[in-house]
Amino acid sequence: MRFIMYNIRYGTGGGRFLFPWSGYFKRTSSNLSRIAGFLGKHNPDIMGLIEVDAGSYRSARMNQAETLAESLGHYHTYKSKYHEASPAHLLPMMNKQGNAFLTRDTIRNAEFHYFEHGVKRLVIELELENLTIFLVHLALTFRVRHHQLSDLYDLVNGTDKPHIVAGDFNAFWGDKEINLFLAATGLKNANMGGIPSFPSWAPTRQLDFVLHSEGIRTLQFSMPQVTHSDHLPLIYDFEAE
Repeated sequence: MRFIMYNIRYGTGGGRFLFPWSGYFKRTSSNLSRIAGFLGKHNPDIMGLIEVDAGSYRSARMNQAETLAESLGHYHTYKSKYHEASPAHLLPMMNKQGNAFLTRDTIRNAEFHYFEHGVKRLVIELELENLTIFLVHLALTFRVRHHQLSDLYDLVNGTDKPHIVAGDFNAFWGDKEINLFLAATGLKNANMGGIPSFPSWAPTRQLDFVLHSEGIRTLQFSMPQVTHSDHLPLIYDFEAE
């Protein structure tokens, strides 16, 4: 089975922005086509997408998860990364920002959880026949990430199936930040070489992770050097035993 985890930066591209945040207001259709071509070339069974635009003006009012799913012949599930009580829902464009799963097979069960702390709080739990995958995008500040990882531990600890925890962890403090979570959960990092994923044009930091439990056998892990986003995509081939 092939799983791709990719922070697509709302389809706005992978270069540096001339002014801070200015690039987030760009139209995204041409770059989204490049992302679709990349994903199609690598033929994933499951995709976890971070920073998806659900229909602001920059995506021509189209949900990028739906657009990518249609282009690949996949199913999808999407949710805003902000809790329903968050003031972010009152702000244009921010209220269209979320995360998504795309799958080759029909999605039978997906649950949406929210952390107690932080602005972006979403955890998507995708349950398959013999596997559960959690998709996360953690906070930018260390203190909030610490609380979110504690909540994530409780979620992960509650599943009996082999499981994968994947996403953008924003682990700016390095390996020590993620190692405690690995020790507590017993999960293993599929990226055994510690290859950095950010920024895509000259990677120096490992912010994106695919973590797996016992009962999952790693076949191959790779991180193609493409710049369709400011993050590199993570490709994980595995078997659930």
